[in-house]
Amino acid sequence: MPLITLPMRILVVEDETFIRMDVVEMLRAAGFHVLEAINAYEAIQMLERNSGVRVIFTDIDMPGSMNGLKLAAAVRDRWPPVSIIATSGHFEIQAGDLPADARFVPKPYQSEQIISAIRDLTSVV
Repeated sequence: MPLITLPMRILVVEDETFIRMDVVEMLRAAGFHVLEAINAYEAIQMLERNSGVRVIFTDIDMPGSMNGLKLAAAVRDRWPPVSIIATSGHFEIQAGDLPADARFVPKPYQSEQIISAIRDLTSVV
């Protein structure tokens, strides 16, 4: 019997509804299983309930007490196997802002940039 592989699970964290919808649609079209969160608090709840998330794609500029940088640090501490991609149209990343193996993709981005970063981080061809 052939081995059945499930699509890679990605969590998108974006407070802007239309941007989140576009990213989710793009990732699903690329064959990924996508979960959505509107802020860091919801993202942590999703990670606690959904084992198997391989990548988190988060905006840095989010409302609430935890922005995308703090979320990235929390994810690295609690779920070290989860790869992190952060994005922003306003924030300039400095050395040490993100975990060492995380990626930053500035807005506006192309879908190919996100898919390429996911594949680089997860060694998927």
